Amino acid sequence: MSLGHDAALTQLRAFLASAGLPFNSRLPPERELSETLGVARPVLRKALAVLEQEGQIWRHVGKGTFVGSRPLDTHADIAAVARRTNPAEVMRTRLLLEPEVAAQAAVGATPAQIQEMRNCIERSRSTESWRQYESWDNRLHRLVAEATHNELLLALLDTLNAVRRTVTWGRLRPDRASPPPDHHSFTEHEEIVAAIEDRDVQRARDSMRRHLEQVERKLLRPQSS
Repeated sequence: MSLGHDAALTQLRAFLASAGLPFNSRLPPERELSETLGVARPVLRKALAVLEQEGQIWRHVGKGTFVGSRPLDTHADIAAVARRTNPAEVMRTRLLLEPEVAAQAAVGATPAQIQEMRNCIERSRSTESWRQYESWDNRLHRLVAEATHNELLLALLDTLNAVRRTVTWGRLRPDRASPPPDHHSFTEHEEIVAAIEDRDVQRARDSMRRHLEQVERKLLRPQSS
């Protein structure tokens, strides 16, 4: 029996999280994906449309469905930008933008968005690999951006994230296969979402800044962590 829309969307999210597909990699064809998930193709298409609206995937007619956000413009060549930048610049740019994004989210987040943020945190705690963790981490940070209800700001963040996923980070990742139970981001994410839920603009801003500063220290200076 084919799954309904909500169940199909849940199955598709779980598939993407567990598959650990790199940014811009192509998903299996619809026929294969529908068989894998046990989902009718019309229902699968609706679930794919939801993920495309969220910026989790993008589709190109005749070529397929790809992981990540659609490039905004041909002269904003993500791969070219990624070649000219580096992880340190990416982190400094995140520190300039994302604390203000969190502050705006504290003003505009809906109860449903806050609940989905909490769901992302819970799912990230139970992951078995860094790829799975990063998938839920990316989703959480995008949810914070969505909660600003500012389409231009969201587009800018999507471009930044597209570059971030293209820049080589693998050599900076810790040796262990998955995040430890006491991984710093778990508590920091909780603090960010709690501040957003409390509508505390300054605390949301400060919590996001502290979190990204810690990420920067861990990724760029792992020897001191």
